[in-house]
Amino acid sequence: MKKRVMYFVILVVLAPLGFSHAQEAKNEKSLITLEEVVVTATKTEEKRRNVINSVILMDEADIQESPADSLGELLANELGIDWRTQGNFGGAIEEIHIRGMSGNATQVFVNGVNVNSPSVGLADVSRVPLNNIERIEVVKGSGSLLYGSGAMGGTVNIITKRPNREKMDLRVDAGYGSQDTYQLSAEQGIFAWGDFGYYLTANRRETDGFRDNSDLDHKDVSLKLVLDKGDILDIGLYGDYIDREYGRPGVKPPKGTQDFFIGGTKVYNSEAASLLDRGSDEDHHLVIEVKSQPIEWLDLRVRGDCTDMENYNYLRYVDYFGSLVGLRSWTTNEVDAIEVNMDIKPSEGISVLLGTEYKAYDWKNKSLELDANGAEDPATRLTTKASLHTTGTFAEAQYRPCKYFKALAGIRHEDHSEFGTEDVPLYGVIFNPLENTALKLSRGKHFLAPTPNDLFWPEDPFAKGNADLRPEKGWHTDVTVEQALFNNKFFTTVSCFQWDVDNKIQWGPDSKGVFTPQNLRTYKANGCEVGTKIGPYYNLTLGVSYTYLDVEEENKAYTKQDFGFPPLFPPDFQYTWVKRRAAYVPEHLFKGNLTYWSEFGLAGTATVRYMSDRVWYRTETDVAYPATKTVKYTLDSYWTVDLKVQQRLYDHWLVSLQGNNLFDEDYDTYFDTFQDTPPFGQTTVEGFPGAGPSVFVSLTYEY
Repeated sequence: MKKRVMYFVILVVLAPLGFSHAQEAKNEKSLITLEEVVVTATKTEEKRRNVINSVILMDEADIQESPADSLGELLANELGIDWRTQGNFGGAIEEIHIRGMSGNATQVFVNGVNVNSPSVGLADVSRVPLNNIERIEVVKGSGSLLYGSGAMGGTVNIITKRPNREKMDLRVDAGYGSQDTYQLSAEQGIFAWGDFGYYLTANRRETDGFRDNSDLDHKDVSLKLVLDKGDILDIGLYGDYIDREYGRPGVKPPKGTQDFFIGGTKVYNSEAASLLDRGSDEDHHLVIEVKSQPIEWLDLRVRGDCTDMENYNYLRYVDYFGSLVGLRSWTTNEVDAIEVNMDIKPSEGISVLLGTEYKAYDWKNKSLELDANGAEDPATRLTTKASLHTTGTFAEAQYRPCKYFKALAGIRHEDHSEFGTEDVPLYGVIFNPLENTALKLSRGKHFLAPTPNDLFWPEDPFAKGNADLRPEKGWHTDVTVEQALFNNKFFTTVSCFQWDVDNKIQWGPDSKGVFTPQNLRTYKANGCEVGTKIGPYYNLTLGVSYTYLDVEEENKAYTKQDFGFPPLFPPDFQYTWVKRRAAYVPEHLFKGNLTYWSEFGLAGTATVRYMSDRVWYRTETDVAYPATKTVKYTLDSYWTVDLKVQQRLYDHWLVSLQGNNLFDEDYDTYFDTFQDTPPFGQTTVEGFPGAGPSVFVSLTYEY
């Protein structure tokens, strides 16, 4: 309790220090309207009223006023969005789950480039720097028609900043906070010569983390080049480089855990299950996009991109003989893609989008075992390579005969090198009975192809890939009502949805006890979302979001796991199929935002988030080996409160003070096991703890 009061007092006392020399500054707050332009939903510019999907739109102002540290935290608990991390430490992967689906059912794009890791299917959104973002578009519902594999729950499209013709942009930022965290960032953009401009960003962030071995060293740089000749020709070239090194502390051991050493090396302590595990990521993205509208009824777009991702893992563990052995592994993904779109408008109210997309994937995994001294064993070097390619061709037609009604239908044909072909339809209608009212109904098919890890993981006695996997398939149905009132100062949206997935891919033991990916049975959900934004009124805006999820999975409940003694005694694994609440999916999500700004340059935002409880299932011994049972564990619900205040000084300076988890809420994000005094010590289930309270102060110069 004392820590909670201390952090709150720090914010209250320090905040006014930046306000005394304030000058008057203008604060323009954007309104949510049905006239907002969305690109992601149809790959062409459409007003919100004409988009059949439920969408979330955020601009640069929303990002700057938020107390979020990352893209995942910014989107957390927005309508239908569940942000997940394994403990909120410095290098923890941040996933976006939409409407209760898995993280690999959300496809994340930066300027049209898919940043999901092909090897695992997930996008780590912690790698995307916030200061590089101009606009975020989240489109919920099936997106496989336009975006192919994996866009089952929805898509997140990030549009980075581009130069402004009217002025030069310059921003330099430096900050320091709890856990010895510091951040330096700079950005600059200008139309330098006529129609040619550029926008450059660079960031450096370091933190010790709130636990041992939870540090992060993050560096990134990006450059966008623009040749803007208006509608006749717009060429954009964007590239970025991201480099991250981080610790991987694992779960937090139970209270009373003592420091554990092997050969003078500390393996774990009371704060971290691993003091030795490390990781790093090195990503490169490059994309060129050419847009042209040579005549009024024809819009052409061509995009080519290439991606290079390398992930490195350093793992140490205690083997059955009590030796501290380990493993080093490198996973490399290279992706080359090209897409051509043509939007034709033959007459008033009719448009037809035609497109084709080709992607080629090269995947490589290298591994090397470490002996008890931590030295590499060259005899264990293993390299596995694989290549995939897929071609998608799609057509989408829209028809609006009058201002009250619109219909949309489309189909995609996907030809994948591993699983063959798949046809993906989508259709929907929009009713606009009033100028500021939209009723949207849509239904679309979706699919998810197995990843290279799923298909080609090298076989050993404990794990292997599965080349016979089938793609996940299903349907997503959505009904959404959007209403704006009082000159757009009141906006509300209500959505009800239902989705299902067949052939769900999940790693688990096969009939021989080997860990391998398998196609399960059904995975389905019903849910609803209700969101409202009120304001600005009296220099205040209020936003609230609530999501309800009822997600069910059909999974294996093991009754016997006998590993046997091959070849004399073969393994014997027995199970039954059970339907149960889906693992790690909350039933309730809530988010509230209250923003205030004054005429003398002061602004502040308070964010409250609620996450209901989540369940996890583990197979454990039932009385005696080899009998087993399924045990359910529950992560408790929790609330967090974040606050950010900013004061503008002398036009060009901005002081910010940010506090996160102000009331020191104690919560866990995931479960895993911990073994005390390995290899034969007691094994318990422990959690990945969320970060405690933190404060961050920054000074910004803008020109």
